[in-house]
This record gives sequence, C-alpha cells and structure tokens, in this order.
Amino acid sequence: MRILHTMLRVSDLEKSVKFYTWVFGMQEIKRTDYPNGKFTLVFIGYGSEEENALIELTYNWNVNNYELGTAFGHIAIEVNDIYKVCDKAREFGVAVTREPGPMKFGGTRAIAFVEDPNGYKIELIENKI
Repeated sequence: MRILHTMLRVSDLEKSVKFYTWVFGMQEIKRTDYPNGKFTLVFIGYGSEEENALIELTYNWNVNNYELGTAFGHIAIEVNDIYKVCDKAREFGVAVTREPGPMKFGGTRAIAFVEDPNGYKIELIENKI
C-alpha cells in the first residue's frame, strides 16, 4: 500500500498550477476535463503516480471560493535551498507565514511555511545534503 495523491480544491486552476510548478519545480503530470460534471482535475508532482505521490488540484467550474476548515494541517515539501524557495514564493505573491529557521523545541533542520494561492499551508523542510 502507498499514498497515491492528496486532493486540494482550488478556485483559480491556472494560478495554482503555475504556483506549484514555478515555485517548487513540480511537473503537470495529467489534466482531465469532465464537462458533464463541470470540473477539471490536474495532477502535479515530481514524477509519475506509479512511483511518486502527487497533488490533485480539483477545479469545480464556476466555484470561486472555498472554506479551508480547521482539520487540514499542511503539505510538507523537502527543498534544497529553503531561502531561495521562500524568495520565489514571495515573488509569486504568496505569504511566507513562517520565515526559515530551526524548528522550535529542538531540531537543526530549517523549516518554513508558505501559503499557496488558495491559502493552503505548505511546510518547507530543508534537505540536509
């Protein structure tokens, strides 16, 4: 067993795809429109679903806003240069809600938090190369 993907509902599909591909270097793996259901699914990630877990961006046509709720925490992404990724997120125009630094209460790996264009939290964890 393994995780295949995590689904996020988005209000601006193209902006969300650009965010994940430009800021994090992900690739658009697959896109499918469902005209009868009035939605589009875009799968993004670092390779095929056969070998990687993906993020599914779900765009329900004509839905402009979602409430994020209080149960969802964040998606974690390992990065090689946490400062560069935070700078790219700022350039994209999204919030860096926690600047890079060590985790409170212990740990030496740098972490940071950014928000995607829909307000979903993304934890960045710097790779110790």
